[in-house]
Amino acid sequence: MSKDMKRLFSLLFIIPALYSCSIAQNTQQKYADLITAESSRKHLTTLSSVEFEGRGTGQEGGRKAAEYIANEFKSYELAAPVNGSFYQPVALQQIAYQVENFSIDGETWINGKDFYVQADHDIQDFSANEIIFVGYGIQHANYNELSGIDVKGKIVLLINESEPTDETGKSLITKENNKSEWSSSRFKRIQELTKLQPAAIFSTSSQVAEMLAEMKGRLTGGRVMLDDGSNTNRNITQAVPVINISVATADKLLAKANTSVKKFKEEANRSFNPSAVRINTSFLATMGVKVEKLSDPNVLGLLEGSDLKDEIIVISGHYDHDGILPDGTIFPGADDNGSGTVGVLELARAFSQAKKEGNGPRRSILFIGLAAEEKGLLGSKYYTENPILPLANTVACLNLDMIGRIDDKHLAGNHNYIHAIGTDKLSSELKQITEASNKEYTQMEIDFTYDDPKDPMRLYYRSDHYNFAQKGIPSAFFFSGLHPDYHTPNDTVDKIDFPMMVKREKLVFHITWEIANRSQRLAVDSNKE
Repeated sequence: MSKDMKRLFSLLFIIPALYSCSIAQNTQQKYADLITAESSRKHLTTLSSVEFEGRGTGQEGGRKAAEYIANEFKSYELAAPVNGSFYQPVALQQIAYQVENFSIDGETWINGKDFYVQADHDIQDFSANEIIFVGYGIQHANYNELSGIDVKGKIVLLINESEPTDETGKSLITKENNKSEWSSSRFKRIQELTKLQPAAIFSTSSQVAEMLAEMKGRLTGGRVMLDDGSNTNRNITQAVPVINISVATADKLLAKANTSVKKFKEEANRSFNPSAVRINTSFLATMGVKVEKLSDPNVLGLLEGSDLKDEIIVISGHYDHDGILPDGTIFPGADDNGSGTVGVLELARAFSQAKKEGNGPRRSILFIGLAAEEKGLLGSKYYTENPILPLANTVACLNLDMIGRIDDKHLAGNHNYIHAIGTDKLSSELKQITEASNKEYTQMEIDFTYDDPKDPMRLYYRSDHYNFAQKGIPSAFFFSGLHPDYHTPNDTVDKIDFPMMVKREKLVFHITWEIANRSQRLAVDSNKE
């Protein structure tokens, strides 16, 4: 056979292989292209709208978001894997200090606006006809403002900062220029006053007004945790409530006794004449800690694979955000994490359409909208402790959390990027697939900065993929980075870069396609920090 004939036969074998590869790539790209800016914008505009009220855990907006995701999964004809339901209720408990009523001389004060309380006692009633002002509340041999004063069972007001000095600036306590621990310690005077068993303490300082302005109703939200049935044994460590008020508010009370914070400080610096000032005012309140059961659900939709259907890939993104505050302030959470939630929906729709047209994945894909991430990765923790599908058969978790913006690091540079976090922590192959998929289809800069265990942000440990990684499942966190609107009411849909968001969604689609259809499951061959 001539050399020319040999070349011809070689080409006849190579061309079908190349043609088959090209067809496969075109098929994959066809379904990736179902993910569009238009469809992503439509979802995100809805999820970050006023109607969804910031998708808060335990709030109506969070319930609406879960219902929206479930309805989308149903429309894609995904299977409902939780005994015929898309919902996996997550057993939660919210422990919050609640103020049922609070009034001074008949005027209602609002918790989180006019004051905030630090305490952990059970709900109880408070009633008094006077408030005892004890100045700085210092109890020291050189300056004891509580000497001979009985505050047991009484309502007390103190100035919770600084200490008296003489005309040269020397502390009246230390007799030196350096201040005593009564002002250097944040807690000392409250702790010492608590030992005298007052019923409640009003505490004022120059920081309170700023705290109330910055934190708004977030000071009153309490904490949410998984409900393990242990709340009945709750330890009470601060039985005396500390009611923090601004200096301006304290002055309104002190005006009833013809003094003010400033006037007291000036007089205290001139001479030491400790004597309790009795403020004639009525105080009524009902307040304390309440434990409330919540059951915000994880939302699951299953696309069953073909010959390797018993192996599962998890595509996740948390749908919750900071919700709505008592004063009506809404945190839309368009980027955090409306964007990742939309990514889960878009991938679910694209893979579902592929299956309908006979190009479904070999492995099964479990799409999850996770609850209560903002409360401590609780939805993913609950799922990994109560898996609907075996974790031993779960080959990867790809988590989308904030994929819609350009972060501070890249704002003045390359916008065509994505942070990929944790791809090689457990599996070298996951990182290889990520890089190969990007090179073939999306051509972004993949920023691996946050994989450095010395990075102070420690982002690998701060999103839902981490609970899967702790179970030995190769997991990655896809992220566009932090920005000034993070966890503020300004995280709105108009600031989303939809072309880049779609690129990031498509990269995760291509990675998933490869993992779902390759012959072998990902190797677990790494154990990096």
